[in-house]
Amino acid sequence: MKKYILDLTVKQVERISPKHVLLRLTDATPLPEMVPGQFVEVRVDGSETTFLRRPISINYVDKEHNELWLMVAMIGDGTRQLGKLQVGDIVNCVLPLGNGFTMPQKTDEHILLVGGGVGVAPLLYMGAEMQKAGIEPTFLLGARTKADLLEIDLFKQYGRVLVTTEDGSEGEKGFVTNHSVLQKEHFNRIVTCGPKPMMVAVAHYAHQADIDCEASLENMMACGLGACLCCVEKTTKGNLCVCKEGPVFNVKQLLWQI
Repeated sequence: MKKYILDLTVKQVERISPKHVLLRLTDATPLPEMVPGQFVEVRVDGSETTFLRRPISINYVDKEHNELWLMVAMIGDGTRQLGKLQVGDIVNCVLPLGNGFTMPQKTDEHILLVGGGVGVAPLLYMGAEMQKAGIEPTFLLGARTKADLLEIDLFKQYGRVLVTTEDGSEGEKGFVTNHSVLQKEHFNRIVTCGPKPMMVAVAHYAHQADIDCEASLENMMACGLGACLCCVEKTTKGNLCVCKEGPVFNVKQLLWQI
């Protein structure tokens, strides 16, 4: 898929939690084709301590309004600078990068999309594209508390939403792998993105239940093109750059102890 370097304009900025901001970016010309699971490398301007671009998952693509949505977790100098962007500002982006999730081919596939923290971001676009294909996804979203859950109302537009929180303030108490739906229903495939311990636990469950599973890795990706080797992951095919060969991998390729 062809890569582009574009100066996109901030159309809207929404603070969706104390630590997260949703940027809606647009362009004067139609945005390039992007698929769920891909990401963008964003240049950070105005920061004296940030020299590398920041990889941000594609949260959603609104083709009707020509918008690219990026969910930014403000956890460092670079991402905090992105959180200060205002409507009308210009954001330089390299996109689309990486390989996306495997889209289902049959409308009767029962697919579970599992996300935690900011890792829920790429699952929204995946769910939206599944709905367009006539497939209703089941989202299983986890967070520490109710206040940490992100975009729940948006997810509900595209499928069934199940929730776990560690403190029990919303949904079932515990981690995503503790949710009762995993004992009650069988899924044909699982797609997951979030903190590595969560994804490893999901991969372990999928392995035990003999369910195909894809995980979107969040390794440090400085260039997004496979040149800097910052994001190398050990796999059954050797050391692979997550930004180029991933970020989505079938968990059977990963040398995780599952």
